[in-house]
Amino acid sequence: MKRIGIYGGSFDPVHHGHLLVAQAALEELSLDRLVFVPAARSPFKPDADPAPATERVRLLRLALAGEPRCSVDLLELDRGGVSFTVETLRTIRARHPDATLFYLVGDDHVATLPKWKDADELATLAEFAVIPRPGVQPAVLPEPFRGHRLCGFPLGVSSSQIRERVRRGLPLRGLVPAAVAEAIANNRLYLSRGVPHSPAR
Repeated sequence: MKRIGIYGGSFDPVHHGHLLVAQAALEELSLDRLVFVPAARSPFKPDADPAPATERVRLLRLALAGEPRCSVDLLELDRGGVSFTVETLRTIRARHPDATLFYLVGDDHVATLPKWKDADELATLAEFAVIPRPGVQPAVLPEPFRGHRLCGFPLGVSSSQIRERVRRGLPLRGLVPAAVAEAIANNRLYLSRGVPHSPAR
């Protein structure tokens, strides 16, 4: 029985915090595969204006190069519209009916899970792996959600901080993979965008 992790988010842009979460999930949950699912549009941030999907996906693939257990799935981007997690998990469950699914969720969003679309069904589709956040009080998964808390390598960096550093002309060394930093510079990404981070699902 395969163990598959699903890591959704805007990834605008991907950074080392995301990659450390991925490493922790692969190790602590004994995953066979971890699938990154970039969102088309967050249901809790309808006015957000992320970078073009093609750019976010390209940066993700650069960051994951050489990671054979990690992949990028475009199902939310292909579906378009608002990216509801329950719809994504329905699709992945249909593809892998016998797999054990784990959905990664930030500690700061655990309390909102009962408000997510079709929450009762959502709780049956996957176990939830809670990502620790520096400075955030550990949250308990609300009923009927079940899952695990990752120990991981909490890193206090966010995509919004990365975008702000780009706008201010500050270096990204140590915050994103070198290939991602180079692609951001070469394609002049985030130089004039005021894009809020939208991890809520």
